[in-house]
Amino acid sequence: MVLAEKPQAAAKIAAALAEATPKQVRKKQTYWFEFERGGNHLFVVPAVGHLYGLRSTEKGYKYPSFDVEWAPSSEISKGSAFTKDYLHNIETLAKKADEFVAATDWDLEGEVIAANILEYGCGVKNQKRMYFSTLVAEDLVDAFENSKPQDKKAVEAGRTRHEVDWIWGINLSRALMAAIKKAGAFRVMSIGRVQGPALALLAKKEKEIAAFKPEPYWQLFAHELPHELKFSHEEDKFFDKTVAQKAYENSLAGQRNARVTSVEKKEYKQTPPAPFDLTTLQMEAYRAFGLPPTQTLQVAQELYEAALISYPRTASEKLSAKLNLQKIIQKLADNPAYAELAKKLISGKRFKPHEGKKEDPAHPAIHPTGQKPGSLPDYQRKVYDLIAKRFLACFAPEARRESATVRIALGSEPYSVSGARTVELGWIEFYAPYAEFDEVTLPSFKEGQAIQVTKVEMVEKQTQPPKRFTQASLVKKLEDLELGTKATRATIVQTLFDRGYATGKSIEATPLGMTVYDALDKSASEILSEDMTRGLEKEMDEIQEGKQSSDKVVADSRKELSSILSKFRPKEEEVGQELLKGLRSTQYAAAVLGKCNKCEKGMLVVRKSKFGYFVGCNAYPECRNLYPLPKEAIVKATGKMCEKCNTPIVTVIRRGKRPFRMCLDTKCETKKNWGKKEAAG
Repeated sequence: MVLAEKPQAAAKIAAALAEATPKQVRKKQTYWFEFERGGNHLFVVPAVGHLYGLRSTEKGYKYPSFDVEWAPSSEISKGSAFTKDYLHNIETLAKKADEFVAATDWDLEGEVIAANILEYGCGVKNQKRMYFSTLVAEDLVDAFENSKPQDKKAVEAGRTRHEVDWIWGINLSRALMAAIKKAGAFRVMSIGRVQGPALALLAKKEKEIAAFKPEPYWQLFAHELPHELKFSHEEDKFFDKTVAQKAYENSLAGQRNARVTSVEKKEYKQTPPAPFDLTTLQMEAYRAFGLPPTQTLQVAQELYEAALISYPRTASEKLSAKLNLQKIIQKLADNPAYAELAKKLISGKRFKPHEGKKEDPAHPAIHPTGQKPGSLPDYQRKVYDLIAKRFLACFAPEARRESATVRIALGSEPYSVSGARTVELGWIEFYAPYAEFDEVTLPSFKEGQAIQVTKVEMVEKQTQPPKRFTQASLVKKLEDLELGTKATRATIVQTLFDRGYATGKSIEATPLGMTVYDALDKSASEILSEDMTRGLEKEMDEIQEGKQSSDKVVADSRKELSSILSKFRPKEEEVGQELLKGLRSTQYAAAVLGKCNKCEKGMLVVRKSKFGYFVGCNAYPECRNLYPLPKEAIVKATGKMCEKCNTPIVTVIRRGKRPFRMCLDTKCETKKNWGKKEAAG
């Protein structure tokens, strides 16, 4: 019996291993495959991810709670009831098998999924393991033929991570909910081992921004004709207005005799980018397409399951020669979208990639398999194109760029302008349109040349507060701080949004998020500690390396957590009152859509009546401005106003449907064609 992680992977494995077309056996909404290979009868049966999870052996919602057990996911959560049939199939087929092979994803989660199902569901402990990085047939056959005993240390490390995360998450979350309950409210709240430090990063950033005091500074610019260049004073920022004014007056005095003092040109090589690891893929997809990291990982997983790319949960920036890179490039040459670029590499015999420093013991960098994608949904096509072009760019020649700086003098005051241009495209051609460089070609100047300066200006500006994190930059920061894993960081960031602790594209900690941070900082600051979390990560890595005991790591976690919670409990009521204030502030902020377009004094706010949600002015009853809202939908403010009717524009989110934007006025001319297309169809 070969155990796959998901149905799509099972189909790929069965097709690769079967000597003839495998037989698909259906049962209810599930299925498995049967076929012959080398005189043996094989079952390939899928799970649907984790079929076992942790649950408390103690009743109620008290904390601390440390006694846990592995149990079928269908018994733990109603939302996982569908997994029961998959587990039943595996248990039934296991009784007919005398050899077991785990073919789940090659990472700690995959190790745990397989080991739990086989041990707790089938009573099997000595299974073999297929190790593969793509679902391409030849790689699967090789992995099956060379299967090895499952790595027990990896299983132990994976299970320990689950247990440690569970006891931290469940106990800290119960403590927060107990606190807010004492304040007279109920709210699902969560905080976890990595979620705490992640929230702390956002909260500290908000405090930096709040404490920031803008400082005035002045900049000097000289405008030139006929090229319309803008030269900047080489001092850049003057923080003393008197000094800036003096330099400005000197510049005016020397304006008529402006001369070029130097022309510097420098040519340099721009090395190709390294292939993608998961974090750099998430950052590039966010930059190129605005995709949140969680969505990028989901899309990459779908492409992997379709055998189009290698396993995405990797920290590697290296591509081993064992991957037969030349063959992948030759396959891409058969794809019209990449044929021209791939053929250039083939003709130049460029099969050695430029690599990065990061390595992963299990998987190579993310790369295309060379299989033709066929027709893909737009979001998959974009991410695949990004990965394929990044892969090809790794093999391409260096680009050549030229930087130029022209310096001029207005009297005794030095000014300069800089530019850069691409001399030879090299790899930039391969990574287009994702390679972005400023192309500024300066006109030809000579040293000593007189130039015409038409205007000198002194501009007052203010220093800007620190920039907030985006989802992508926060994931990168967590990686830099060694918090979480490559597979969990994006989910941790998304959880901050789901719990109402964070909001916005440029992430802002909500009043609730700030309150949770402040409350924990006062009452249980260890929860927010990067050092403690990083130390736990290191200990769990050491379990896999055989340097650390699982029992000791769990025992240490329980001891540390007991100490934290004992300090927290006496402050429950105080913390609860703070959390309640933050919750109400967050709810009000989310409900405010914008200024009332009728009275212009009140704010338009989402309200609830017995008939559902609507929008009304908070200056009621003086202002009775009302607007209906779509039923069974979540409405979020965009901060923008309709140019036609001057009502707030909102994003409408419905389950199973694509979100859309609209203004509040049902009679606005922007809605005059609504419904006509459907009626015509």
